[in-house]
Amino acid sequence: MNLLWRMLYRGYRIISWIWYRLPRRFTPAGLGMLAALAIASVVSLDTENTVAYQGFALLLFVLLVAVTWGGFFRLRFTATRLLPRFGTVGHPFHYRVCVRNPGPKTQIGLTLLEELADRRPGFEEWKAVQLADEKLVRSFRFKQRRRANPFKVANIKAAAAPPLPPNQETDVHLEILPLRRGVLRFTGVVLGRPDPLGLFRSFARAEAAQTALILPRRYPLPPIALPGSMKYQEGGVALASNVGQSEEFVALREYRRGDPLRHIHWRSWARTGKPIVKEFEDEFFVRHALVLDTFSDDPHSEVFEEAVAVASSFASTIQTQESLLDLLFVGAEAFCFTSGRGLAHSDQMLEILASVSVCVSERFQSLERLVLNHLGAVSGCICVLLAWDEERQNFVKKIRLLGVPLLVLVVRAPGDGQVLEPGPMRDEPHRFHTLEAGRIEEGLAKL
Repeated sequence: MNLLWRMLYRGYRIISWIWYRLPRRFTPAGLGMLAALAIASVVSLDTENTVAYQGFALLLFVLLVAVTWGGFFRLRFTATRLLPRFGTVGHPFHYRVCVRNPGPKTQIGLTLLEELADRRPGFEEWKAVQLADEKLVRSFRFKQRRRANPFKVANIKAAAAPPLPPNQETDVHLEILPLRRGVLRFTGVVLGRPDPLGLFRSFARAEAAQTALILPRRYPLPPIALPGSMKYQEGGVALASNVGQSEEFVALREYRRGDPLRHIHWRSWARTGKPIVKEFEDEFFVRHALVLDTFSDDPHSEVFEEAVAVASSFASTIQTQESLLDLLFVGAEAFCFTSGRGLAHSDQMLEILASVSVCVSERFQSLERLVLNHLGAVSGCICVLLAWDEERQNFVKKIRLLGVPLLVLVVRAPGDGQVLEPGPMRDEPHRFHTLEAGRIEEGLAKL
């Protein structure tokens, strides 16, 4: 059976390579000629009753001439890509490429294409995706079947390059639509020129390795009164940015407008000739935990991607100037990242969420242990879950028994009309919400 899977995987590699190369090498007219050639090759098998073989020979000759002509194309150039550092899934962004022609002739009629790193999966990842799709087919949940290639990371439109004068630079503007979060890797820039018949492109390539980080999709959130209130933090939080209300001295700094007069350090003022105040650590403030469920059988699950988008929406919306937000999830290991009050910014949390992946090496209990051990320091908890099974309901029940205010969001597959019972959240149904993949924004608007 494993041999059959490997044969199918090799077939996938070959077909995906052809599917990628043909539209790049052949123009729309060239693709039409290839389709006509394929049809003529079938029809012309009966040479006694049809003359289609003559059309087949003519089409084949024209394509061979176009491909042969491309072998004479030679061009040297350099390219510098002016790329933004970040992008967002589903939101196109524009950038430009500076192309320099060091040759003695002006180059015209060129098309610029980007070359991305090969993101085709390894055998085990590809097999896991196929098995996940097979489960959906067997359960007759056709609405969940994939309609897009889960391994395609972006759509980049080819751009017509203006004439390239000798020993000069020219800017080419491009547009890219990110389809997947994570690191988008560029390997090179390609300039293509079609043959005189306009069927086949000849390529010249320049190395231009570069990366851009694609952040998760984010949805607007309505004003939300998050659960919990100020809570004592033993010893404060290191590097807290605000002057505190406890009597634990941290350091001296220059006076800022609004600082209490009782915090002025008079001796330092007399010595330096300018106002100096004492800074203290905060020990009482709001601290929320944002828990992301990463346990799924499908490494490219739409439900998981939407759960990451929901977590990103909270991470980028919650105001952390006067509070802390702890992101907790399990990947290769248990992970806790804190932002707010000078420790880090929400952008850094989004960078982490851009690279989070499904956890297959651990069990859900590892997330439960991480959260329960952390709850003593938090004022409230936001849980973004991928299912509402008995295991996750017991997890929520344990949090509630500890007296921690809770907001539970369960992300469901598209078309899943099953009504979920609140279970341990039945006495606070307004704190329990289900979100359907594909309609997340609509569901979040009801919070």
